[in-house]
Amino acid sequence: MIVYDRLWQTMKVRRISQHKLMREYSFSARQLVCLHTNQNVSTYTLDTLCRILSCDLEDIAEYRPDEK
Repeated sequence: MIVYDRLWQTMKVRRISQHKLMREYSFSARQLVCLHTNQNVSTYTLDTLCRILSCDLEDIAEYRPDEK
């Protein structure tokens, strides 16, 4: 499973709020809901976040194997 827990910390460090993502970078509320709930997001969205936050993919996403 891909989780986006690291995204919120990276955003805090870079001082980019969710409101700023929506207002200045045209992110939709739906995209943010998908990220909060670890749903599927496009590679375009991930690429855009990395560009905005000047970070690597590892700074916003993490793979966690399913626990059984």
